[in-house]
Amino acid sequence: MHETTDFRDKMAISRAIADYRRGRISRRTMLKTLAAAGVALSAGPMRGPRAWAAPARQELTADQQPEEINAWLTDVGGQFSGASIKVVSEETPPSRAIINLKAALFEELTGITVNWEVVPLDQVLAKVSQDAATRAGANDIYYFDQAWVGRFINDTFDPRELLETKPDLAMPDYNIDDFLEPLVLHIATYGDKMIGFPCDVPIFMYFYRQDIYDEMGLEPATTMEEYLSNAQAINEAMSADGTYGTVGQMKSGHYSLETDMTAYVWSHGGSVFTADGICSLNDEWAVTGVDYMRELQQYMPAAVTTYDWGGQFTAIQQGQGGQVITWGEDFPGWDDPANSQVSGLMQPAPLPANTAQRPPEEAGFEEVPDLGHQGGSTYCLSAYSKQADPAWIFLQWATSSNTQTLASVIGGGASPMRQSTFDDPRVKAEEEVGAGTTRHFPQMLEVINTRMGTEPHLPQWPLIATDIIAVELGKLTTGGYGSTQEGMDTIKRLVDEAAAS
Repeated sequence: MHETTDFRDKMAISRAIADYRRGRISRRTMLKTLAAAGVALSAGPMRGPRAWAAPARQELTADQQPEEINAWLTDVGGQFSGASIKVVSEETPPSRAIINLKAALFEELTGITVNWEVVPLDQVLAKVSQDAATRAGANDIYYFDQAWVGRFINDTFDPRELLETKPDLAMPDYNIDDFLEPLVLHIATYGDKMIGFPCDVPIFMYFYRQDIYDEMGLEPATTMEEYLSNAQAINEAMSADGTYGTVGQMKSGHYSLETDMTAYVWSHGGSVFTADGICSLNDEWAVTGVDYMRELQQYMPAAVTTYDWGGQFTAIQQGQGGQVITWGEDFPGWDDPANSQVSGLMQPAPLPANTAQRPPEEAGFEEVPDLGHQGGSTYCLSAYSKQADPAWIFLQWATSSNTQTLASVIGGGASPMRQSTFDDPRVKAEEEVGAGTTRHFPQMLEVINTRMGTEPHLPQWPLIATDIIAVELGKLTTGGYGSTQEGMDTIKRLVDEAAAS
């Protein structure tokens, strides 16, 4: 009976997404169906490609890999020459990078063909849901948003077990313990099982315009109060010329607005839920955080309520902001001298200290309150793969330290998942101004290890985050409520209703 229910739930997920895309049901109905089936479509469920993309930066050849890796790919991978494996994912900087690398550095050496399909995130969910329900093995490697881990935990191999049970296929010096522990715990693990390997972590970081700070005698903010003060000073001095104190991603009704809100709520001692599962977005700490965001809004372009993450990226690239707290993966695009007005001017800095912070054990649904809002994902080996061994060879190669390093420096940009990649001399050598720079990596590592914030994990979350919080926040930031408290009281009531449904 459990298997029958599981099959029905996963097929319901696939059908609901297909019906939505054909215009047969509303987005809200789709999300309710997904929630009832126990899965959340989080992190901007209908998003397109990320704001900035880079091509491979130089010709790729096998001599860019250690000889022992080339030998392993040839000898061990070569046993499966002629095999064809299938990967499905959304388009991200890491997926683009690995696609750039795989022909010269994997396929030519192994003879294994990797068919990598890139589709929007909701279609990824539809495909893997149907595949897992039918156990068809149509896709050998799945891409999972962190919010799906509980739903699909029994549909993948635990990579730790594979490394033990298939020593003849193990990659030399793979070192699974090299993955950063916060990423393994909060993105790739459910209970005591590891579902796959972390592969991506968009994460909030602090960036400032050094030329503006120097001209005005400002220092990087160490507190949230100082960050607000800097924004006010820059705005008063430069807004008339089109450079504002900061820029948000505050598009009304868009998930990007919710991500800004959670970061500021978390940095002022609030959380979305308390440990009892009750929404706490109207308590004094959350209201203080939203008030802070609304005050920052006064020092942003008036059009900020139309900016999602792409709009924010472009505004900073065009010189509209003197500082910003946003996704670290945007930074290489700002440093691109061919397309950016601020190349070499933006600098990374440690995130300001939280004014107050709620401990994770006092929040609900695995929420971790902190300013460094993250949205990570994993690559996983399907338990139903008919090409599990060659797919396992590829998965190890794609998530290895050397591949991550090459993806970071020549493959088109990536989010490193391993300590060794951050430490690699080739990565360090790219810590200079230019497209695809890695000079923000040291601060990214610090945020991952010490300041990473994680949204609640519950099936109703996409409905709550986008259709409730982002919509009502949009009303609040455009004057639709008389006060922050009034708006947050409404959000609290609607969130509690949705979480209980």
